[in-house]
Amino acid sequence: MASPRLETYCCPNRDAATQLVMNFQPEVFCGVCIGSASISLLLTILQLLPKKGQSPRKMPKASSSSTILLLISICDILGGLGMIFRSSIWLGFPGFIANISVVNGTDVWPSTFCVGSAMWIQLLYSAGFWWLFCYAVDSYLVVRRSAGLSTIVLYHMMTWGLAVMLCVEGIALLYYPSLSNCENGLEHAIPHYITTYAPLLLVLVANPILFRRTVSAVASLLKGRQGIYTENERRLGTEIQMCFFKIMLVFVICWSSNIINETLLFYLEMQPDINEMPLKNIRSAALITWIIMGVLNPMQGFLFTLAFYGWTGWRVDLKWRKREIPWESMSSSTVGENAYPSPVNYQSNIHDSKKISTTDSQQTDEAISMLSEGNTSSDERLTRSSPIYQGW
Repeated sequence: MASPRLETYCCPNRDAATQLVMNFQPEVFCGVCIGSASISLLLTILQLLPKKGQSPRKMPKASSSSTILLLISICDILGGLGMIFRSSIWLGFPGFIANISVVNGTDVWPSTFCVGSAMWIQLLYSAGFWWLFCYAVDSYLVVRRSAGLSTIVLYHMMTWGLAVMLCVEGIALLYYPSLSNCENGLEHAIPHYITTYAPLLLVLVANPILFRRTVSAVASLLKGRQGIYTENERRLGTEIQMCFFKIMLVFVICWSSNIINETLLFYLEMQPDINEMPLKNIRSAALITWIIMGVLNPMQGFLFTLAFYGWTGWRVDLKWRKREIPWESMSSSTVGENAYPSPVNYQSNIHDSKKISTTDSQQTDEAISMLSEGNTSSDERLTRSSPIYQGW
């Protein structure tokens, strides 16, 4: 799981709330993290691998959106590997981990491992949050025809730069003046928690607004495509809106428990004695959400692939070939080209198959295709039901 409590635990003079959750059934908690992260890791890789029985398709023009989606999955995979490694060490070497709690201890390796593994997990998931924000920005810019592959460099600079800067800044403030002698006090740890949860809250607040604006812009593009807004255009707009909704739903499911847990723990920290009987229900709620975090945080990787691509199937094709990301399955090529029709091809939703030759129309198709690629799991059924497929 990804929580700033992991870094806080590395301080020997940690607060009572952190001590409460980190010492609650650590073997069970680490086992839950390993199991959830392993399942998510395997299923995520399975989703991204090419599958047998898929007809070869013409590769569409690359887009920054598809690159961002792949980078989000990579961040989730690497973050999950960090969870598995950290939890495995905790389970396999309890004596090694026990040295973290020793004040003024001579062995620096336990604390180094604690800080390093916690920073790895936080950095990768924070980068994933920034990439998800960049995806919402890019989606909006695409329909406004202001984005392209050149903007991916700016996204890299913003994502990795902000993720590293916030992570290092939060850790430096938390471990001041030294790791073995962290300053006590809630106000000292607050900057660390702000730098951890700032990108998460940004996605929760900004992405729905950007997605809503993108859907409105898509509707305008579809209306301007032929001057009318038919049922097919309305259905395509609904599919794009539903895909954005699934992305935000997965994000809320996987990370709302973190916000609830942190709120409860901060409340406990402000109490003179967190072991008082009136606080029993709050302590229980904090421990329950702590375990839920261990289950849901690592599952984000797999659930996001379902939201991005739909279920791609079990039959893996181990023969390497250049494969398009399913999210890009709606090609921007015209109907007259010999490309295999994609499941939600914009041209397949048009009643006639007239060839559009104007530059503005082609740009509109490209903008729509970057957003509506791969947002259905029943590819073959939708493809065979499209008018273009029946005409081939």
